[in-house]
Amino acid sequence: MPVPSDSEFVFGRHDPASHVIIHVSDPHFLANGVRLGGRFDVESNFARTLEAIRAVHPHPAAIVITGDLADLGEPDAYRRLRRAVEPVAQELAAPIVWVAGNHDERPALREGLLDLPPTQEPVTGAWDLDGLRLIALDTSVPGWHHGDLDAGQLSWLGEILSEPAPHGTLLAMHHPPLPSHLPLFDILELRHQDELAAVIRDTDVRGILAGHLHYSSHGTFAGVPVSVASATCYTMNVARPAADVNGMDAAQAFQIVHVRPETITHTVVPVTDAPTGDHFSLAWLERMARLSPDERLEAFSRKR
Repeated sequence: MPVPSDSEFVFGRHDPASHVIIHVSDPHFLANGVRLGGRFDVESNFARTLEAIRAVHPHPAAIVITGDLADLGEPDAYRRLRRAVEPVAQELAAPIVWVAGNHDERPALREGLLDLPPTQEPVTGAWDLDGLRLIALDTSVPGWHHGDLDAGQLSWLGEILSEPAPHGTLLAMHHPPLPSHLPLFDILELRHQDELAAVIRDTDVRGILAGHLHYSSHGTFAGVPVSVASATCYTMNVARPAADVNGMDAAQAFQIVHVRPETITHTVVPVTDAPTGDHFSLAWLERMARLSPDERLEAFSRKR
C-alpha cells in the first residue's frame, strides 16, 4: 500500500508540514561488515532502519545522518554505508546530508561519501530545501573524541546566517550543545559553546539536529530547540543508574521532523518488529475525511 503524504489528511487546526526531514544518527559502520565490538550487527540494524524510513514518508525533503557514520573511519565502511543509503534516497527523491562525527575520519569520509579530495578540511555544507535552509557543521576534532568548532567554521556560519531563509534554518551537527545526565558524555562534550551561541542567537535558526549520545534527548541552546536522535547501531540503556549506563542492542530509532511555519516537531520512530494493532488504516482515514468536522468529533471524540 502506498504511503500517504502528510497533506492528504488534515483534520485539525494545523496546516500540513511544509518540509519533512528524516533525522538518523550514529550508524557506526565497519569495514567488511564486521560486528561492532563483536556483538552489534550494525548493518542489519541499519537495513531495518532504512525499511522503516521508506514506510514513514514517501518524499522527505532530506535524509540527515548526524555523524559517526563509520566507527573507525575505514574507507570500506563508508563505501558500504553509501551503498546502503543511496538507493533508498534515490527512491524517495531525497538528498542525503552526511555529517561528520568523532568516530569519523575526514579524509576517508570526504572521498568515500562526497567524492571530494581526501583532506582534513571540515565536512560542512548548506542546502536550500525549497526555502528551508539546512546547514551541516563539522564538530569532529581529528585525533580526538570531544567536539569543537573553530573560528573559521563559526565565521562561515555567521556569514550564511546574515541573510534569513524563507522557511528559516536548521543546523545539523554531531556533538549536541546540551548537557547529558550521563557523566561520561560531558567529558566528550562540544567546546566553544558560548561562541556558537553568540553566532546563532537572534538569527533565523529554528532548530538543531544532533547525535553522539546514542539515546534521544531534547533541550534548548541559545533559545533554539535541540533534538538529539538515538543511534541505529546500539543505544544506551538509560533505565540504569547514570554511572552504570551502557550499550544495549535494543530501542534503535530515528526521528521524523515536521517543519511548519509556527513550529517544528520531532517524532521518535522506533525500529522494531513488535506487532501493532489494526484499528487505524488508510481506509479509516479516508472514511474520516468524508465526514464533516462535527461528524468526525461525534465519531471519534465522543466517549462511549
